[in-house]
Amino acid sequence: MVESPPRAPGVYEFFAGGGMVRAGLGEGWDCRFANDIDPAKAAAYRANWGDAELRVGDIGALTPADLPGAAELMWGSFPCQDLSLAGAGAGLEGARSGTFHSFWRLAQGLAAEGRAPRIVAVENVCGALTSRGGRDFEALCRAWAEAGYVFGALVINADRFLPQSRPRLFVVGVRGDVAIDPALLADGPQGPFHPPALVRAAARLPRETAARMVWWRVRAPTAPVPTLAELIEADGPALRWHSDEQTARLLALMTPVNRAKVEAARAAGGRRVGTLYRRTRPAPDGGKAQRAEARFDLAGCLRTPGGGSSRQTLLVVEDGRVRSRLMTAREMARLMGLPDSYRLPTSHSAACHLAGDGVAVPVVRHLAQWLFEPLARAGEALPRAA
Repeated sequence: MVESPPRAPGVYEFFAGGGMVRAGLGEGWDCRFANDIDPAKAAAYRANWGDAELRVGDIGALTPADLPGAAELMWGSFPCQDLSLAGAGAGLEGARSGTFHSFWRLAQGLAAEGRAPRIVAVENVCGALTSRGGRDFEALCRAWAEAGYVFGALVINADRFLPQSRPRLFVVGVRGDVAIDPALLADGPQGPFHPPALVRAAARLPRETAARMVWWRVRAPTAPVPTLAELIEADGPALRWHSDEQTARLLALMTPVNRAKVEAARAAGGRRVGTLYRRTRPAPDGGKAQRAEARFDLAGCLRTPGGGSSRQTLLVVEDGRVRSRLMTAREMARLMGLPDSYRLPTSHSAACHLAGDGVAVPVVRHLAQWLFEPLARAGEALPRAA
């Protein structure tokens, strides 16, 4: 008798956006339920993954009965606005970041039915470590601890995989009855994913919560990181370059330090690709002034059009000439690790909003390889629904 291959581990994906987590997990995982409230993002999800598993609507309206069967992984990239350093400071009590509580109520409901996922993971901005004086990070950790999970946190920057600075906090909890391979555990914080800010936040946890915290051992990536120049689109009529006058106005907004970066790129010869943000900074007279900040090593963290920051501008220095234009949605998608086969929304605004949000695909892939997959295989498999 020929044995059938083992079933792929399952995942429930919340705040799914356009499915970047699904893309990162890959075909080795079986998505059994996905949810997002944004119709435009849901349309992109359908275009790429179909809608068999997708439920569009408020997570607060869901119950465990909406989630089919059982899953090894429950993932939530809940909104960051109230936890962000640029936000209003409402933290987990805010209307948007507070949706974590709806996510956790579902996890608790599954546990009450004997369907507790063996892995529950969330992703958010690093501001969650210090939001409301550290009380929000404590609340996150306490949720896992009180539910009988052991948990650990990591800070992973997408710049280890892609030419984009995008540090994010990941809290990963594992059901208390799962046998964890000692190779997945470190004796204490270690590089590169346990930075000082995380260590300080962990040190502030109450003793009973800290007793259930572990330090995950996740290998550092070794593959070379592509350059920004390798990811930008080839020149063509579809690209809308700024006029020389528009570029000159951007350069005029730079401080001497940032203008020196452009001049150094010009003096180096060849072709150099950088990025530029326009920001409001303090002026010498005590007021505010708009400034342009440039960098040529990698892109800054992508922002959505409604994220409180201007879209990123590309600077291309070649043969002594400086050209500029806004970054395209496809370039933003590449900086998130999405392949060109990924179908972006036809609306440029919707495509930029989608591509500037969520977690970078190769970060999820790395976590899946070095943490989620070993944990999903550990111990007894979860009971399967008929």
